Amino acid sequence: MDVRERLLDAALRVFQETGTRGATTRRIAGEAGVNEVTLFRHFGSKSALLTEALQVAAQRSETSQLPEHPGDPERELTEWCRIRLAHLRRAKSMIRACMGEMEQAPEMASCAGATPMRVSNELHEYLLRLRERGLASGDFDVRAAASMLMGALFTDAMGRDIMPGRYDYSPDEAPAKYVQLFLRAIGVEPARAPRRERNVSAADS
Repeated sequence: MDVRERLLDAALRVFQETGTRGATTRRIAGEAGVNEVTLFRHFGSKSALLTEALQVAAQRSETSQLPEHPGDPERELTEWCRIRLAHLRRAKSMIRACMGEMEQAPEMASCAGATPMRVSNELHEYLLRLRERGLASGDFDVRAAASMLMGALFTDAMGRDIMPGRYDYSPDEAPAKYVQLFLRAIGVEPARAPRRERNVSAADS
């Protein structure tokens, strides 16, 4: 790992622990094993360093790509939500730190919001494709629907440790539960069994 990468990683760690005020250039440089002169040579200012560090964190965000041609909405969305929820849980400390700093450092909003906006747009486009293919009813607000599902994931990731009594289902069960309720709300019918299975069941009866 080169010096620049060490500084970016150190900035993220210190920011998560202390916020903007505690993330001094001296502390970040010490965490990275360099001096402040080196930090300023690479980034010019603390603000520039933190901004780039948040951009790097956003680029590292792991998410599953929803298919261009939907075929099994329940399976596709459950896997997507599973990966998205896992990322949110891993990034929980960073997200909370960013939210706590917005008023003091509003310039961070664009960096912190880049990943949620990209993810929201991906989900929005997928829901449009579901409707175009006749897999969902046409009488729902696509943007509101996307916000609803993303809100469920965000609330779970941020609130489960604060309100454990609110969640009587495990973290592993959560994605499937949210998707099942969501699909019912937008008019997606449950996946039907393959034709062969239906024929066998009919013969048995």
